[in-house]
Amino acid sequence: MGLRPWRFMQIDNLQYLAWILVLSQFIVIVHSVASNLHLIDGTSIPEILGSDVFFEIIDPRELSYTYRLRPAKDFGAPFNDSFHAMGIGLVPVDPPSGCGWPRNAENVEGNIALVERGECSFVTKALKMEEVGALAIIVADNDIKGDEHFIDMVDDNTLREVHIPAGFLLGKNGHMIRRTLAKLHKKRAVINIPINLTYVPIVKHKQPPWLGW
Repeated sequence: MGLRPWRFMQIDNLQYLAWILVLSQFIVIVHSVASNLHLIDGTSIPEILGSDVFFEIIDPRELSYTYRLRPAKDFGAPFNDSFHAMGIGLVPVDPPSGCGWPRNAENVEGNIALVERGECSFVTKALKMEEVGALAIIVADNDIKGDEHFIDMVDDNTLREVHIPAGFLLGKNGHMIRRTLAKLHKKRAVINIPINLTYVPIVKHKQPPWLGW
């Protein structure tokens, strides 16, 4: 009779140790998943982001979010390998198409040109902005309500060579950037491009409140 309490205590201790072991294994698994950036279905964040490029607007604060670009498919220089700019201007081109010499060329020079899709090829826009002196070009869709579908910017087969990076921006983002800058009477936004989101969970991306991606 005197040994039974000790035996029960042994069983309780064994159960306690078993729970500790299970909990430890669970923590290791969770840490491993977080470290390898895998989601529940086994898809990693790099696989989701693909080759897309991200930039952030740091001024004005009304536009201080992270934006997603689809790089030109087969022309221009790559953003990540050859182009890194912190605190550079993003200048809406006037007129927006960017097919001709802009009225605000002096503001575009040395900065990134923001133009709109339409009226001429992507390559023509990029070459014109390169001629003006832009360091890169962002082409926003001319559908100002477009908040989901990215267009693949392809070469126009004219055998012209573009030397600056080019990327495609959703129309809703381009519209909101232009409208907000005009409202604030600002000639440009200040951005960092590209930014690395590889180790940032999707849920923590500071995306614009007017769309989801």
